[in-house]
Amino acid sequence: MTTGYTRVQIALHWQVAILIAVQFLMSEGIEEAWDAYKEGEAAGTGGGAWLHILVGVAILALVIWRLALRASQGVPPPPAGESPAQVLVAKATHGLLYALMILMPLSGVAAWFGGIGPAMAAHQFGKLALLVLVALHVLGAVYNHFLLKNGLLSRMTRPRG
Repeated sequence: MTTGYTRVQIALHWQVAILIAVQFLMSEGIEEAWDAYKEGEAAGTGGGAWLHILVGVAILALVIWRLALRASQGVPPPPAGESPAQVLVAKATHGLLYALMILMPLSGVAAWFGGIGPAMAAHQFGKLALLVLVALHVLGAVYNHFLLKNGLLSRMTRPRG
């Protein structure tokens, strides 16, 4: 059984977290370009739109790498003393985060390059869902680390071995 995350797993976690923050903070360019596209104007010529697309593809690639490492190197067990409900919420949150980190870039590509309106609607819904799940993830980590004092945050700041 693994006792912590590797340096690479930790680095990928924080790189993806930063890139997701960039996507949220800089989504205006792609939204303006999409609105122009819907109105029949040329879309995608602005740098903001292409930056959003490139960062989305980078997130997808890094998440696939993270999942491969997760499968090959494992993850630490839940902190001692966690209730079955806490473990279930943590597993569900992580599973949904991974699903959205894959589905968001795919729906964005389908909408942007395929012109598929329902994919854009799914992308917009996914944006809200991802924001909620990221908030839940952060709150859970803070709750565990500072209120339960089980050292949970140190698993993502100090590599094993």
